[in-house]
Amino acid sequence: MGYFNMSYMLMVMLPGMVLSGLASFLVKSTFKRFETVGTSSNMTGAEAAQLMLQRQGVTDCRIEPVSGRLSDHYDPRDKTLRLSEPVYNARSISAIGVACHEAGHALQHAQGYKFLQMRSKLVPVTNISSKMSMPVLMGGMLLMSLAPALGTPVVLLGVALFSAAVVFSVVTLPVEWDASARAKKAMVAANIVNGEEARGASKVLNAAFLTYLASAIASIMTLLYYLHRSGLLRAFMSRR
Repeated sequence: MGYFNMSYMLMVMLPGMVLSGLASFLVKSTFKRFETVGTSSNMTGAEAAQLMLQRQGVTDCRIEPVSGRLSDHYDPRDKTLRLSEPVYNARSISAIGVACHEAGHALQHAQGYKFLQMRSKLVPVTNISSKMSMPVLMGGMLLMSLAPALGTPVVLLGVALFSAAVVFSVVTLPVEWDASARAKKAMVAANIVNGEEARGASKVLNAAFLTYLASAIASIMTLLYYLHRSGLLRAFMSRR
């Protein structure tokens, strides 16, 4: 009943690593492919994001450069859109796609998008539960091999803690998809990109979404594995 064994490797770790690796490779290769392709508007990523927000009436969002590659994000706490160096000043399809996607999060915040609000509320809970869940699960699995009556409630606690991370990863999916959908429409409506350029930007955004999808699938697989190993999944199915 160990925490780490071959079945865990074959059922969870290996498929999760393959999914994550493929998604990461795809987003990096797609970004690189369009990183050297310019647009007819010749806008930088920062300029494109600013125009997108202005056209939607959002004027209280700051746009700042941040170090790193693909470290772009929107912080709803201080309404700041932080764009990485390859995006902020770059004039490529990749830069504009990523910048407008992050601007999409700012629009979600300004317009009270429900899933973004839900994800923001889950952040502090997820930060705590993600640190505690694995140690608790490991301890619970060990206890179950020695004293099942003591181990079961500990595993249940670990599953509950890990479930918060799973919920967070699932809620993230509509948030990211919607931000990209807003960006795809706004880029064309504001003449930031033309039709052909928009297709390239869409490929960049779709590839990026796959990283979130892979993360959600890996989290769900891990949760199901521990439910199975603890016998809780079997017990639940037998009651139906």
